[in-house]
Amino acid sequence: MSTPVLPDSLISTLPGHYYTDPQVFALEQEKVFETMWFNVALAKDLDKPGAFKTVQVGRESVLVTRSRTGEIRAFFNVCRHRGARLCTEESGEVKRSFQCPYHAWTYDLDGKLVAAPNLTKMPDVDRTDFGLRKIAVQEWLGYVWVCLADEPSSFEETVVQEIRDRLGDVESIERYGIENLSLGRRIVYDVKANWKLIIENFMECYHCATIHPELTEVLPEFADGYAAQYYVGHGAEFGDDVQGFTVDGSEGLDQIPGVAEDQDRRYYAITIRPQVFVNLVPDHVIVHRMFPMSADHTIVECDWLYLPGVVESGKDVSRSVELFHRVNQQDFDACERCQPAMDSRTYRDGGVLVPSEHHIGAFHDWLQAKLAE
Repeated sequence: MSTPVLPDSLISTLPGHYYTDPQVFALEQEKVFETMWFNVALAKDLDKPGAFKTVQVGRESVLVTRSRTGEIRAFFNVCRHRGARLCTEESGEVKRSFQCPYHAWTYDLDGKLVAAPNLTKMPDVDRTDFGLRKIAVQEWLGYVWVCLADEPSSFEETVVQEIRDRLGDVESIERYGIENLSLGRRIVYDVKANWKLIIENFMECYHCATIHPELTEVLPEFADGYAAQYYVGHGAEFGDDVQGFTVDGSEGLDQIPGVAEDQDRRYYAITIRPQVFVNLVPDHVIVHRMFPMSADHTIVECDWLYLPGVVESGKDVSRSVELFHRVNQQDFDACERCQPAMDSRTYRDGGVLVPSEHHIGAFHDWLQAKLAE
């Protein structure tokens, strides 16, 4: 069956197998997740020396911890002796070191080999050379980012540039002081859909009037189908009768002091490839981090961040959280409805993007270029 010639109003999506083929997903793990800066943890989750998290980045298990002197460290979660997984828990705390449960090779918080059975009888074993293999790490916007590449790309020219491309400058996001905010709520979503469907959904608002009644009540311009991030520097304005970014439009919480006057009563959305969404409103920040697990399975961890005084005082954040929690559920349900059809013969050559979605085509071009590298 021949592919029809599309009118100017429509451009093609990726073919369906990009969302279902394990070989495509394996290539994405190798060429995308294991080469780019990947957001793995909220820095405040690692609040003391020895606190740790283990996360999946591409095909690798990554161990992130804080050293005795307070610096963030990241290592491959693999013992250098026989390759056993060093830490089997998702998070926890050690006092001074990590010990492999297989043969008790022991590493300090900087990754150096400090002990092993009969190690003193092996004086030729260099304790630094046989320490944990380190991973490049950055702490920015209150989050920990890692890059598994042997030669990591410039953080400034990739992650920071994504912010600059969306907002026009970096100072706009720095006014929110995200690194000083506190975690008010975290919800983890188990999504039975490909990670790209989630990104594509977040990038467009053609669906907003259909499935997001609460969001379009707060942000009326979204009902027109153009996403806020379609325009550089643009923030969607709250409706005239809306007091705050809440599920019923009622008053929000304490406003972040650094927010500029022209950022007040506006919502900004930012995509940071390959797996982060940042949502900015005057009184809180919402950060989504995706962990692609397989071609049809993605874990999304969503943080709602507020001024420390809001969290410490026990103020009710439920109306604030509920708005985007509903948006998340609506979006992820839509992605899960799409996922089974990606294997349909009807979608073999893909679908189409209407004009308000055309910018998704740039994401597809970027991905195909990464996979071809």
